[in-house]
Amino acid sequence: MHRMETQQQVVTANGITQAVRVAGPVDGVPVLLVHGNCSSAAFWEPLVRRLPETMRVVAPDLRGYGATQTAPVDANRGLTDFADDVAALLDEPSLFAEGARPVVVGHSLGAGVAMRLLVERPDRIAGLLLAAPVSPYGFGATRDLAGTPTTPDLAGSGAGTASGDFVARLAAGDRSAEARTSPRSVLRAAYVADPGCLGEDEELLLDSVLSTATGPDNYPGDATGSPNWPGSAPGGRGVLNALARFRVAEELVAVTPKPQVTWIRGDADVIVSDTSLFDLAQLGALGVVPGWPGPQECPPQPMIGQTRAVLDRYAEAGGTYREVTLPGCGHSPHLERPAEFVAELLTLAGVDPV
Repeated sequence: MHRMETQQQVVTANGITQAVRVAGPVDGVPVLLVHGNCSSAAFWEPLVRRLPETMRVVAPDLRGYGATQTAPVDANRGLTDFADDVAALLDEPSLFAEGARPVVVGHSLGAGVAMRLLVERPDRIAGLLLAAPVSPYGFGATRDLAGTPTTPDLAGSGAGTASGDFVARLAAGDRSAEARTSPRSVLRAAYVADPGCLGEDEELLLDSVLSTATGPDNYPGDATGSPNWPGSAPGGRGVLNALARFRVAEELVAVTPKPQVTWIRGDADVIVSDTSLFDLAQLGALGVVPGWPGPQECPPQPMIGQTRAVLDRYAEAGGTYREVTLPGCGHSPHLERPAEFVAELLTLAGVDPV
């Protein structure tokens, strides 16, 4: 089989210059790939190579990632800045045929963008594939399946939770592997369960991670002090604050029409989990962050449980969803279990396997 190869286009949409990787014929079966945090559209390249040439693949770099303009992120809008950028691409004739309804594939943060995109443009979405998705109640500082905030100011989530050393190494373009907080080490340890799956794509994927724009307007954002443990709360700018303030549960349940949703996750994911190692409440429970006030006051966020509860309600309201749990898989199912991932995507898109 001939391998799909992407070409990069640059378009101006939603008022910013966006870099978009495309492959396949414009009138092919459309699929829109939305990458996650600290990555770019290049993170999809190993997947695109496995897709049939009859598909039209569109994979944008989100603002502040890859080669797209480093526009600021208004965290008070959750992930809506990103969703607005992607929504504008749906009407770009060089990317999609007129009226195209793509299957939208979102990874991690990008899955949150995909959920928000469905809410904003339900008439233009044929299906949703959520890969290791952020909870519909955001990332961090919620205590139960209903997404109740742990504190009014969402203390313990947002930009203040980021590793300062990781951010500094990201900004410096550090490609080393010695430090636990180097981007390469984080890619190997957190993005996947088995770093061996990265193979010869490791440098490409590291380039993608290192394309992240750093600073208070982008990654990680600005933080503010809090009287609540651990002493910081999300500010109003930047990516981690946008994730902390992201809320889409009620709108997702109510959206009409309701396309099929496929939710793919790994049971060894350390980022999106009911015991996430990136959730300060979980790190407090493990004794890594001192002063944790205990499980009654500050329980770890039940991320998987929250997503399942919202999708159950989506189904009760007339939608359908399928949960696929991959044993031994980490945060990047499309890299770690590509055959199963492609099969689920083709089924969702109504394309015969090749």
